[in-house]
Amino acid sequence: MTNTVLLAEDDRAIRHALERALTLEGYRVTAVSDGVEALAAIHREHPDVIVLDVMMPGVDGIQVCRVLRAEGDRTPILMLTARVETADRIEGLDAGADDYVAKPFEVEEVFARLRALLRRVAPTPEPAAEGGAYDACLAVADLRLDPSARRVWRGGTELELTRTEFDLLELLARNAGIVLDHATIYSRIWGYDFGPGSKNLAVYIGYLRRKVDQTGRTPLIHTVRGVGYTLREE
Repeated sequence: MTNTVLLAEDDRAIRHALERALTLEGYRVTAVSDGVEALAAIHREHPDVIVLDVMMPGVDGIQVCRVLRAEGDRTPILMLTARVETADRIEGLDAGADDYVAKPFEVEEVFARLRALLRRVAPTPEPAAEGGAYDACLAVADLRLDPSARRVWRGGTELELTRTEFDLLELLARNAGIVLDHATIYSRIWGYDFGPGSKNLAVYIGYLRRKVDQTGRTPLIHTVRGVGYTLREE
């Protein structure tokens, strides 16, 4: 089945080039030039995945993302941004984006990230009765995850996580106490390794810590310098 993409980009040259590339890759694309058109098209067409430029006139990509998440729309969102500072990337994640690509970008990178986002929302077969343990809640200290419902609690408080944040936390929880290296995490969450210069994982870990390891709680997400990350109670 052909996947549908809503592309919102105000730069005409980028919009047309990316629309053509996505179409040739086999996607059915609706391309718009601003946030207002994007929201209207999303409500009308319910695309499988959304690509939003951050900097658009009027209603920008961040605002579109916030509106959709406030409405309960969980469609995967990939942000396109010329902003490279960590704080700017975190703003997009805070708004509910699932991933981002910094401009200028290689179109193959956009394809790879879209494939990874679509894999994470693809329906999975129901486990056999004897395999039901897979869907059992995962617990580390006072952190509890329900993979089947995609819900997570710290203590008695439910946490609101984006799809990527949940996937990352679930991966760490299923391997609690084990140090996962950067390459393994990139491969399991995004489908490929961004390379040693990428800060993508560090951004997501930092944002996840803000939600999971709140002030006053025992930190559970730990960095092993030069190796990777682990979830454990010390």
